[in-house]
Amino acid sequence: MNPRINLMDNPVAAKFARRFANTSLVLTQSTLPKSTQELVSLRASQINGCGFCADMHTKDATAAGETPTRLHLVATWREATVFTDAERAALALAEEGTRLADAHHGVTDETWAEVGKHYDEDQIAALVCLVGLINAANRMNVIVRTPAGSYEPGMFDAMTH
Repeated sequence: MNPRINLMDNPVAAKFARRFANTSLVLTQSTLPKSTQELVSLRASQINGCGFCADMHTKDATAAGETPTRLHLVATWREATVFTDAERAALALAEEGTRLADAHHGVTDETWAEVGKHYDEDQIAALVCLVGLINAANRMNVIVRTPAGSYEPGMFDAMTH
């Protein structure tokens, strides 16, 4: 599959991507656990059908020590016993925040309360921003049909410097 446009080769898109990557530093430097960030990003990417982002977050999670079993079960997290209650709350928020067009009610009060049991205010803010950021990345990559499979962990690190 060839992309409709290579966003990294286009001057406007590349300039935007650098700022987008810098925005993500706020999240990676937060106290929201890295494993939770990767699981949430992977789940949103699966829902949105973004192969590039699913590839990226699977590989980044693996590089950070995530287990294959947990990664394989993210799509069916409700039926899996390998996720903590905190991770389950974050995954529920990610799904409800991603499926806004499918679920007119958005994030339920029940899910919001469950998230509040496991995360402090700064972590909740990071989680909300992460869901927004990954959904934006998914949409851009799906629109231009960025192919999956070539991502290497850390390949965008230079963009944030």
